[in-house]
Amino acid sequence: MNIANNTVVTMHYTVSTTDGTQIDSSRDGEPMVHLQGSQYLIQGLENALTDKVKGDSFVVAVTSEEAYGERHEQLVSNVPKAMFGDNDVKVGMTFRANTDDGEQTVMIIDETEDEVVVDGNHPLAGMDLSFDVEILDVRAATEDEIAHGHAHAPGGCGHSH
Repeated sequence: MNIANNTVVTMHYTVSTTDGTQIDSSRDGEPMVHLQGSQYLIQGLENALTDKVKGDSFVVAVTSEEAYGERHEQLVSNVPKAMFGDNDVKVGMTFRANTDDGEQTVMIIDETEDEVVVDGNHPLAGMDLSFDVEILDVRAATEDEIAHGHAHAPGGCGHSH
């Protein structure tokens, strides 16, 4: 069966930067299970999966535009440390912040005695990526999976919709 919208794909992957620095991999754990067409994966990887079959292995380069987008420096802000109250803030922490555009996840990327620098960009924004993928299984999605918008484990999805 070819991978197409409304198929469930079981795969192992390794994602790296273009200089070869590994970012993440499923190979030492459970494979990823994905409903094709659900837009759960970044667009470049989901596009590359189309028409592949069980047993296929491939490497695909995904540009930042089809991954996590370009970096936007206007999403980096200096915030008075006093806004955090008694909370202990550390570089690398993420939290939800209210912005002019609504609620957004931001990461603390620097701190001084009086200010905290927060970044609303995805940590991989602006980066071209390389995916090494092995397709372990492809099957038709069930009606419930299609209705719910995600693949289910054997026995159901484990939550109510």
